[in-house]
Amino acid sequence: MGKGIEDALENSTSDASLARARAVSAKIEAGIAADPTQFRVLTGDRPTGHLHIGHYFGSLLNRVRIQRAGVDTWVVIADYQVVTDRDGVGPIRERVLSLAMDYIAVGLDPEKTTIFPHSAVPALNQLMLPFLSLVTDAELRRNPTVKAEFEATGNRPMSGLLLTYPVHQAADILFCKANIVPVGKDQLPHLEQTRVVADRFETRYGHPDGADGPVFPRPQGLLSEAETVLGLDGAKMSKSRGNTIELRMSADQTAKLIRKAVTDSDRRIAFDPANRPEVSNLVLLAAMAQGREPAAVAEEIGDGGAGALKKLVTESVNDMLAPIRARRAELEADPGYVRGVLRRGIERATERAEATLAEVREAMNMTY
Repeated sequence: MGKGIEDALENSTSDASLARARAVSAKIEAGIAADPTQFRVLTGDRPTGHLHIGHYFGSLLNRVRIQRAGVDTWVVIADYQVVTDRDGVGPIRERVLSLAMDYIAVGLDPEKTTIFPHSAVPALNQLMLPFLSLVTDAELRRNPTVKAEFEATGNRPMSGLLLTYPVHQAADILFCKANIVPVGKDQLPHLEQTRVVADRFETRYGHPDGADGPVFPRPQGLLSEAETVLGLDGAKMSKSRGNTIELRMSADQTAKLIRKAVTDSDRRIAFDPANRPEVSNLVLLAAMAQGREPAAVAEEIGDGGAGALKKLVTESVNDMLAPIRARRAELEADPGYVRGVLRRGIERATERAEATLAEVREAMNMTY
């Protein structure tokens, strides 16, 4: 089969999978509107740095929306996954606390949302052992997440933790029996790996006598259609590139970064992502911060040039982040509260994980 035909078939399959994912996501949204109590969501982040506006628009806003809709929400701080491809963990304790502060500052309510670091939940991590027996080496090496993470390391020897990254994420999702996971389209293959683990466990071990249904649900993706915001240099937003606006930054720091943002020489401002990506990205950033359409923002600036555009972006972003920053400052002044939130999250996650592990051991006939 020729390379062109192979690529066409792969693209066709990908398009069909994306269409199915969007249809499932639409049904989930309708289900949430009808009865949010039938769902539990698991989402989270690796504490590799501080959260920025890309996280805010891409995932944090959606998490707050889901929580406010009444869905049981669990947010994992995936601290073990920091060392999948690193020689050390760095200032990980500070970063975990910083993530927790950002979560609370943007509107995640610890009374409604369980926030916890997975390294502090032994029973969750113990699920890795039976789950690893359900996947093959070849499947893990084909996983897009593993391949992308491996390429990011400069192709140095792959650690066992990096290779089994998808299985660890499956444990994060399944330990609390989450049935929906917010994802971008690039993360759909990984979620499929979690469903494979759930299905194979049921096929191989069944479920405990007297149990109602399988041990694990088949989690579905709640597809995010959020606009992608590029970094201030026009490249992909990345903590390692230093092209982000962190939620914790001051208004002055934000203004300084935006003044250095890449634009072009055309004075007329337009929203044209294909031909003017850097300018269009700044227009999009202002529009998202204001809750407006990008074309309307560009039209408003008109011939004002890059100076007027950057001024508007700075004002819009700082106005949007002002209440978040104020709340974060309160949390920074009360670190005991934040640690208490994490302790309560760990307690709840531990209780849930131990109950799930007991079911797993019962299904595997390993109760003594």
